[in-house]
Amino acid sequence: MTELSQPTGREENLRAVPRDDGSAPRALVLGATGYIGGRLTPRLLNAGYRVRVLARDAARARSFAWGEGCEIVEGSADDLTAVTAAMDDVDVVYYLIHSMSAGKGFEASDETAARTIAEAAAAAGVRRIVYLGGLHPDDVKLSPHLRSRVHVGEILLGSGVPTLVLQAGVVIGSGSASFEMIRHLTDVLPYMPAPKWVRNRIQPIAVRDVLHYLLGAARVDPDINRAVDIGGPDVVRYGQMMNGYALEAGLPQRAIAALPVLTPELASHWVNLVTPVPRSIARPLVASLQNECIMKDHAIDELIPRPDGGLTPYRRAVALALGRVDADAIETSWQDAEVSGAPSDPLPSDPDWAGRTVFTDARSVQTSASVDELWRVILGIGGENGWYSSPLLWAVRGLMDRVVGGVGLRRGRRSRTGARVGDAIDFWRVEAVEQTEAGRLLRLRAEMKVPGEAWLELRAVPDGAGARYEQRAVFFPRGLSGRLYWLAVLPFHGLIFSGMAARITAAAETPTDDPTPDA
Repeated sequence: MTELSQPTGREENLRAVPRDDGSAPRALVLGATGYIGGRLTPRLLNAGYRVRVLARDAARARSFAWGEGCEIVEGSADDLTAVTAAMDDVDVVYYLIHSMSAGKGFEASDETAARTIAEAAAAAGVRRIVYLGGLHPDDVKLSPHLRSRVHVGEILLGSGVPTLVLQAGVVIGSGSASFEMIRHLTDVLPYMPAPKWVRNRIQPIAVRDVLHYLLGAARVDPDINRAVDIGGPDVVRYGQMMNGYALEAGLPQRAIAALPVLTPELASHWVNLVTPVPRSIARPLVASLQNECIMKDHAIDELIPRPDGGLTPYRRAVALALGRVDADAIETSWQDAEVSGAPSDPLPSDPDWAGRTVFTDARSVQTSASVDELWRVILGIGGENGWYSSPLLWAVRGLMDRVVGGVGLRRGRRSRTGARVGDAIDFWRVEAVEQTEAGRLLRLRAEMKVPGEAWLELRAVPDGAGARYEQRAVFFPRGLSGRLYWLAVLPFHGLIFSGMAARITAAAETPTDDPTPDA
């Protein structure tokens, strides 16, 4: 069993307190498909709460292991109608959303969502709002993203609904963007030229302790309306965090040189190239490290008791995270977040293409393998399994995407054998997983930087005693640059897509002891 794959005994003393009528309290989770929300939601269920989720895509929320145990309302946090419906008969609201967009309008979007939630919560008579904000020093200039998180907390505190704002710094856990940045920087670079902020003091916190405080926040006294800092027991410099990781990973300690010339913008480009974390996420992470992030006080101890056994030391948190690296699936990850900040429209049906410029590359191969055998290969594509054609060309395409600030191929995938709607697979996002008597379909939507919109469809269709593999790449170009892009990559499609179809069907015909994947 992987670390935190199931709620643990650490949460036994944080069980839901029944209402006066004896019924279980209801919790509304905003951001349930994100890194923290995806871990908190099953723990709320385990603690005895009735859980409702507000999600942009209800199908994606249902695809999580906890999806069937929750009530799901489809909508966004800035949609007052959807939010009002989601707030009905709710006791506690968990606000776990924050825009990671690099666009100039993210602060206004954050404010609109916060005010919508505050208004609806007050009107519905919600008893408690819990918000996970960012640990920050006072009286210094904050980065735009950190400043926005502070402002959201202030809006919620002024809502008239008792609010507890938990302000956390670097979260350490498998799949955390902060941890993955530390891990890959340390793994790749034996010598690290780094920004001067590597000398700043940081108070990291294990993801399991963040979840402990979030669960406990629902039980604090009803008159508490304030922001409190949360952090682990260790205060370290960022460079020490890297070398602490190195020791736990069995690597030599790294020589780190602090260079004043590496600005946040340059540093985010550097992180984008060296780690799987794309620049859109690296930029706010790097910007938040410009100042020291340590707890100003320990007022949290007066509100929520520490976990049994105490808070998790940094090295222990790293060891727990590393213990899951070889596991088949990570419970949640920063990869679960949409790169664009909001999902794009799904691929339109073919008749809807009328009047639009569209380019396609379609291939079909007959195979003696069964539909199940072919589906096993399709569902495991990408990540460690690769793309079954010209690894060099795929690597070059991934590097090109990283250079222009995209996610590249290093993002990998959540599971080696399964895929669900919303999963990231390298620089694709799973848009559809369908299994019917007529066949199986995996549809991927491109999240690499391209001048247009792109999809890749892989199908396993019954055909006589075997199956037929169908593969289709679809591209909607944007302007002249999109058309020129398609013409430029067309010669490579002949190499990549033809080889891909041939090798996928060959792999399906090869006997294997691997279990049939579960979508």
